[in-house]
Amino acid sequence: MLNFNFYNPTRIIFGKDTVASLSTLVPPTARVLVLVGGASAEKTGTLAEVRSALGERVVHVFAGIEPNPSFETLMRAVEQVRRDKLDFLLAVGGGSVIDGTKFVAAAANYDGDPWEIMQTGGASIGSALPFGTVLTLPATGSEMNNGSVVTLKATHTKLPFRSIHVFPQFSVLDPTKTYSLPEKQVANGLVDAFVHITEQYLTFPVQALAQDRFAEGLLQTLVEIAPRAISEPEDYATRSNLMWTASLALNGLIGAGVPQDWATHMIGHELTALYDIDHARTLAIVLPALLDVQRDKKRAKLLQYAERVWGIKSGSEDQRIDAALEATRNFFENLGIPTRLSAYGLGAAAIDEVVGQLGKHGMTRLGEHGDVDLAVSRTILEAAL
Repeated sequence: MLNFNFYNPTRIIFGKDTVASLSTLVPPTARVLVLVGGASAEKTGTLAEVRSALGERVVHVFAGIEPNPSFETLMRAVEQVRRDKLDFLLAVGGGSVIDGTKFVAAAANYDGDPWEIMQTGGASIGSALPFGTVLTLPATGSEMNNGSVVTLKATHTKLPFRSIHVFPQFSVLDPTKTYSLPEKQVANGLVDAFVHITEQYLTFPVQALAQDRFAEGLLQTLVEIAPRAISEPEDYATRSNLMWTASLALNGLIGAGVPQDWATHMIGHELTALYDIDHARTLAIVLPALLDVQRDKKRAKLLQYAERVWGIKSGSEDQRIDAALEATRNFFENLGIPTRLSAYGLGAAAIDEVVGQLGKHGMTRLGEHGDVDLAVSRTILEAAL
């Protein structure tokens, strides 16, 4: 097991009717900015619940954070915070709203050009406004970590950042808030959580036995609950397990003391920035191809994955890996998520564009070994055609 420093201060309030707990979680004198995406928070009544729980506090609302939050939109929220002297943020939505809120929290007090936050990967952040979240879409795990991804629309640049200063103080997780989600968003959430786990698990063995078993259990949970998550939207047990599994997938626990990959995400970010493909769907395109291209360097963990997650025990090593990759691809496809670039109308020209953007953004030493250079990324994208 590798050395690690694990820290996660986010308080989780889980279960039915927990939005009311905002009345005690948010400081009574706070001047609050509630950040939301589209109109769903208002249509479902969640925004009204939030307002009721906040009582007599000063409450402003900022709406319009996109599925891939843009720097341009978020800077308008920063301006509102500064203009109206707001001092507490509350994200009501899914990972994009929460990611955006993290940026607003850091940028509101930032002395300099806020885009430097992205350029430095968050290293330049010295402080941030306090914030909490009310999760309505389980997927990214942003409600329980200190990472975020923001896109600069002007240059099609999508970059991640993280900082100890942008952990949510608390996150309210009420599974009933997911009942009204469109099927597509639920499917995306399942894939997003699944790939978050594999990025931390499918690398190489370091005798981190607990982390491996945790990761395998989470993957098996997602595979088990996926059909009901789609077909029975108001099955409370299923939505509870989805919500909590997505949080555990990226709260730092299974990644402590193990090597991590994240090449799938970095390549996927470019597909989203260039072609506006849903984040989870880019992951479904890239992951199976990447695992195939990198099979020799990931062989031991791929064989472990085949046996422990998919129950594949017979055949040669390569046959077992092939079967595990097919099972992975089928899992995504059965959720209605295509796993080929061609399904999105993309061909060889797109590969040139994506590789060009990877080079432009310095993504030339990806993966757990730092050996996924532009040539390897090209091979992965070609395998995804």
